[in-house]
Amino acid sequence: MRIQNNCLYCNKELDGRTDKKYCNLHCKSAYQYKKQKEGPQRFFNKVDNQLKLNRKLLKEYNKAGKSVIRAKILIDLGFNPDFFTHYWKNQKGEVYLFTYEFGFLRKSENGKEKFVLVTWQDYMKH
Repeated sequence: MRIQNNCLYCNKELDGRTDKKYCNLHCKSAYQYKKQKEGPQRFFNKVDNQLKLNRKLLKEYNKAGKSVIRAKILIDLGFNPDFFTHYWKNQKGEVYLFTYEFGFLRKSENGKEKFVLVTWQDYMKH
């Protein structure tokens, strides 16, 4: 007695081996792509996408090389200060967090959370 198998992608009746899952390479590829898109996003992609968004926002709001902006503005646009690539500590002990070449320092002034935005400089290497 033969067990009836159908293609996992197009549900067409399969001929051949009993362990066959797809009717052709197109269905196999399409099924894998669909499965990957429907599944949870991989951790790497989440981190990479957040870093890209953070960099884009820091670059957009820091045209002059140094500026100050209310934290809420960036955060409302999707900025997440928990994602950064490296940091630099100045002589005052303040720690600037960087997303590639664009950095920020969280400050509180008059009860308002702000970010001081800076661009990476050569003197920051050490």
